[in-house]
Amino acid sequence: MLEEEYERDRRRLPWHLRRRSTPERPFSYEIRPVTDADLPDVREIYNYYVTNSVVTFDEKKWALGQWRDKRADLARLGLPFLVAESPTGQVLGYALVQPMSAKSGYRYSVETTIYLGQAAAGKGLGRAMLEALIAACEAAGIREMVAIISDKGAEASVALHERLGFVEVGRMGRVGYKFGRPLGTISMQKSLNPKKKRRLFAR
Repeated sequence: MLEEEYERDRRRLPWHLRRRSTPERPFSYEIRPVTDADLPDVREIYNYYVTNSVVTFDEKKWALGQWRDKRADLARLGLPFLVAESPTGQVLGYALVQPMSAKSGYRYSVETTIYLGQAAAGKGLGRAMLEALIAACEAAGIREMVAIISDKGAEASVALHERLGFVEVGRMGRVGYKFGRPLGTISMQKSLNPKKKRRLFAR
């Protein structure tokens, strides 16, 4: 019997007895300020990149206590630390800024950080989180945002920042070393329109 004859003649279940495919749920999330309850998920997201990627130059996993200290420091400085949460309560990614330098003359400038969980990559969440981070920085009185990005394995991050108005302002080669090879960095910068005057970072 030819294959097409088999397909034509084989028995088929009636429509009402066939298994119906469940439509895939739309990808949805809420972007909001981080809470202490989010930090274990934040830690797991970041530690994946520490052990599997060169997009961060950290070589040791972060402990939960380090993230608690980080959150407390950023809250004291009045700097945004955001997470994206799924309808089921899972943290899909996080975004934050930290002072570009401890020197007070840099008080209007910050360095950005964005990391997504593996299940959330390629779905537009990175753009949404960076847009929310930019808006939160403007509301906080920040004037300049700087992104320091690895020159290996972070092409998507460079493209994302470019789409949202960051421009490349410099490169440094071989300033990092991880997994047995030297790595460089790409510096990108975006000027903001702050909504209020910013005081010195409280220290």
